[in-house]
Amino acid sequence: MTISCPCMQPARGGARRVLPLGIVVDPRYVSHARVAVNPCQSRSQRASMAREPAPLKSKSGRRNPARGVAHVEIEVWQALDFMVPELKPEKTEHGLVSKGEGWFVLNMRDAVWRHVEGRGTVCTVADDFEGERQFEQHGVNPFVLGPGEPMAMYHWEADQEGFLVVSGEAVLIIEGEERQLRAWDFVHCPPNTKHVIVGAGSGPCLVIAIGARSADTLGFPVDEVAKRHGASVDEDTTDGDVAYAAVPRREPTAYRDGWLPE
Repeated sequence: MTISCPCMQPARGGARRVLPLGIVVDPRYVSHARVAVNPCQSRSQRASMAREPAPLKSKSGRRNPARGVAHVEIEVWQALDFMVPELKPEKTEHGLVSKGEGWFVLNMRDAVWRHVEGRGTVCTVADDFEGERQFEQHGVNPFVLGPGEPMAMYHWEADQEGFLVVSGEAVLIIEGEERQLRAWDFVHCPPNTKHVIVGAGSGPCLVIAIGARSADTLGFPVDEVAKRHGASVDEDTTDGDVAYAAVPRREPTAYRDGWLPE
């Protein structure tokens, strides 16, 4: 696959780098491939241009699945002076938001938040999962939960997720069990792990939630333990609108003193 782009042409002093990744692919296909990667193309654009390599065949002309495991190398042809531009956050009624492509630095106290009593607060500094999503490959959501406030409805996702408790206490409900969480506990949820986190203790709890987006599908099963915390649906569903139909929506707001620890 060849991609034409100005930034792919080597500037003076440019270099070609070959990065062996050791990717395992179907042994029916060629055992060596090179793909030119354009840093200006999005993941979806690169995927649409990709072609399946020709299959290996035996002397009889049939595909030969007995051939060894394939090895793939990614050949990156890129000017050494290629730069990702800086993204300047935009000022809105409730705070700064990052829109578009590029790197940025944004303090959470200056960013837009979403809040509603009984469901806690979430900062949209890196993602607005209840509004317009910003990142293509992953989502990052800092939550502030008061005692008894659930982060979400009990659910599973087809992508893996991670949760870091920065301050305060919380209750993790995972696969029908309860686990107490405290500051600096990290929770790893492989794909399809049923879970939800609920604030606990006597004050606010700050939890950083991170999730991948390769599949971006989820479901909401009934769970009696989660139901005791007000975080379970009454009937199994894979429709988020149905799962949250009776739940008040978090509305945009500016940061309020006390949400984040000093």
